[in-house]
Amino acid sequence: MTFNGILQILLFFGLVLLLVKPLGAFMARVFNGERTFLHPVLGPVERFIYRVGGVDPNQEQHWTTYTIGMLLFSVVGLLLLYGLQRLQGVLPLNPQGLGAVAPDLAFNTAVSFTTNTNWQAYGGESTMSYLVQMMGLAFHNFVSAATGIVLAIALIRGFARHSMQTIGNFWADLVRCTLYVLLPLCVLGALVLVWQGVPQNFSSYTNVTTIEGAKQTIAQGPVASQEIIKQLGTNGGGFFNANSSHPYENPTPLSNLIAMVAIFALGGGLTYTMGRMVGNQRQGWAIFGAMSVLFFMGIALAYPSETHVHPAIEKSGVNIAAVADPGSEQAGGNMEGKEVRFGIANSALFATATTDASCGAVNSMHDSFTPLGGMVPLLNIELGEVIFGGVGSGMYGFLLFAILGVFIAGLMVGRTPEYLGKKIESREMKMTVLALVLILPLSILGFTALASVHPDGLKGPLNAGPHGFSEILYAFVSGTGNNGSAFAGLSANSMFYNITIALAMLFGRFLFIVPAMAVAGSLAQKKIHPPSSGTFPTTGWLWVGLLVAVVLIVGGLTFFPALALGPIVEHLQMLAGKVF
Repeated sequence: MTFNGILQILLFFGLVLLLVKPLGAFMARVFNGERTFLHPVLGPVERFIYRVGGVDPNQEQHWTTYTIGMLLFSVVGLLLLYGLQRLQGVLPLNPQGLGAVAPDLAFNTAVSFTTNTNWQAYGGESTMSYLVQMMGLAFHNFVSAATGIVLAIALIRGFARHSMQTIGNFWADLVRCTLYVLLPLCVLGALVLVWQGVPQNFSSYTNVTTIEGAKQTIAQGPVASQEIIKQLGTNGGGFFNANSSHPYENPTPLSNLIAMVAIFALGGGLTYTMGRMVGNQRQGWAIFGAMSVLFFMGIALAYPSETHVHPAIEKSGVNIAAVADPGSEQAGGNMEGKEVRFGIANSALFATATTDASCGAVNSMHDSFTPLGGMVPLLNIELGEVIFGGVGSGMYGFLLFAILGVFIAGLMVGRTPEYLGKKIESREMKMTVLALVLILPLSILGFTALASVHPDGLKGPLNAGPHGFSEILYAFVSGTGNNGSAFAGLSANSMFYNITIALAMLFGRFLFIVPAMAVAGSLAQKKIHPPSSGTFPTTGWLWVGLLVAVVLIVGGLTFFPALALGPIVEHLQMLAGKVF
């Protein structure tokens, strides 16, 4: 590790910390229906949308109505995106004349972007037209992100409200999130990215002759507008196949920093929003503290792992310093699969951040990481991506872990568990266990087991041994966790993987959401009890430590056998001189 690398990590986290309060306070005002500085401009637009859609924003909904509205909206969006891909060949804004997307790939992609996963089993610049990129993929980047945020707000309202049957209005929440939060930030962010060199045009691809005389096609397109929402909305789907390692998506160190800060910005801000809405800001900071501890634990393993020279290279006697600047981090670390302009520190940081959140954008190839370095992104997703997490999904996932934490604390002291003044009883615990302990592991481990023995599944991994198993495991971890990143060593564009990963994405998104919303509805009906002498405190470092332990134990013990078969055994065999 280098001082410069550590300094860049601390700078990144410092910027995220500076954004937490202003973004969180602004979102609290938006979702409480309060007036903001944007209302004079966007207020008429909001009211127009309600009139056209026949929505009364003041009519609140029961949790079942709220959830059904979200599910129907998602189904319609999925079908429209599927249709756009299938009709791509006859639609406009297709300067390269790209044909219709294959049915199984179109289904996989439609599910992927609807669920905020953005898993891409295709090359963006060689498969999707400008129209599909904008009207289909970028549109879903906005609304799937907004859906995750408003579901988190609904669960927060469940804690904040007292003896109520409703948790808000899904349609009003969706419009306000998109209009007041995502759109303004993305307009500013896209302009900054254009300044940094990210294209934003409708030009045909450019054919050039290189210095060596070879012919090369340089892709163009409306990249900046999709790039910013891909990061801010923790979507991750790249305009180009190489994602954020492509110089058009991520041309400079500054654009790389902006991307990473955008990934954490809204997830971090929601912790402050939560504290503001429940009337106790220390509760929000406690959640932020637990997320931060988990983040630093991940980067503390990933960064050092990538700075070590592979034992096989050390034994070969190759002088790494002779082919690199001896003073640089590249001179003594694993630079395979990484961009020189970002280096090891920013590659490890990006990989950790993008899998802490359910983003899936990558600026390096995780398949080329060392076994332990590659285990960090894998484990981050297996923990439910609650470490800041996807916009909204990380927050409601972490709140479910908080419910599990106070239940364990209640067992220790022999009292009915309480959190934010609400008694946690059997209904809430059943729904929490269903989401955290049953649905996610069943999808991840079930599909991984199937792919590991099915002939079509075994055609996918490009490596043998434990690394090949990690490639399969990562695909279903990423799909179920709605992350979308890949080890980049799996041939996933096949009927088998397109269908199974699509099902994993649906299970991971919607089968998790329904019990979370049931918890929200149940909590909203409960009375708020003032804290007593026997109430377990949920604002101090003891609570933060308990939360961290619960997240690690539930996620770690559940998936430890799978990790032992993949990156852990690969690491041990690497030390013994065996490679795959």
